[in-house]
Amino acid sequence: MIGESERRREQLREFLRSRRERLTPEDVGMPTVGRRRTPGLRREEVAVRAGVGVSWYTWLEQGRDITVSGEVLDAIAGALLLNTVERAHLYLLAGLNPPPAAGLSGGELTPAVRQLLDAWGRRPAVLRDRAWNVLAYNETARAVLGFDGAAHNCLRTYFTSPRYRALPEVWADAAPAVVAAYRADATHFPGDAAFDRVIAELRTASPEFAELWDRHEVGVPVQAVNAMRHPEAGDLYFDATTLTVTDHPDWSLILYDPRPGTPTAARLKTLHPRPATRSR
Repeated sequence: MIGESERRREQLREFLRSRRERLTPEDVGMPTVGRRRTPGLRREEVAVRAGVGVSWYTWLEQGRDITVSGEVLDAIAGALLLNTVERAHLYLLAGLNPPPAAGLSGGELTPAVRQLLDAWGRRPAVLRDRAWNVLAYNETARAVLGFDGAAHNCLRTYFTSPRYRALPEVWADAAPAVVAAYRADATHFPGDAAFDRVIAELRTASPEFAELWDRHEVGVPVQAVNAMRHPEAGDLYFDATTLTVTDHPDWSLILYDPRPGTPTAARLKTLHPRPATRSR
């Protein structure tokens, strides 16, 4: 029976060969030398472009059990003109975790995501980037969270908004997991100024955040109760679900659902959000 690692090396062999065979020397700015019996680049041409030994690249393409590094995989990805998705696939087949793709934190809000925000209707929905900066939200989120059109950050809001802090027991119970999830996200982007700004601001603005941040706890987002006190609707309790936008993995969609057994759903009906999606 074929083991997992052997199956992965077999897929790596087929993937590299297929990517090499789809290219011609002209595609990569190399001269065509001699008669070519097979389509695509030769292994030695890929090795030269990647700056690795021909024998080593041959072993990699043959699926041998050899040690690889991220730097070398990046060089091979460049040599084979792999796109972002193919590069991540190469990492996984080689047994490494792919690094986060760069340059995805910007971009226009897509119509599909905007429609989903609006479709959430009388329940809050928020779109945030990788540093938890708010990109867009529906009108119920504006009314519930008190967004005013200025720039907002979900972590900063959690630690500084009077609406969250008005229910101290629920807030304090969830705060450690919130900070641990933010540290886990920040670890993927060392030196990212967007994370550094949020952390520096909150260290100054919130002693509770500073204490929790210094614990160096790391965790994944958990489905915790989001509770807040709205100045008009009163106490609101939500179950929040975080979804990643597939075609923009730096974006997360936070969907708030009224917690069963609470009067939240009825109280939301007392709010009168305007029927339009707002973004910062």
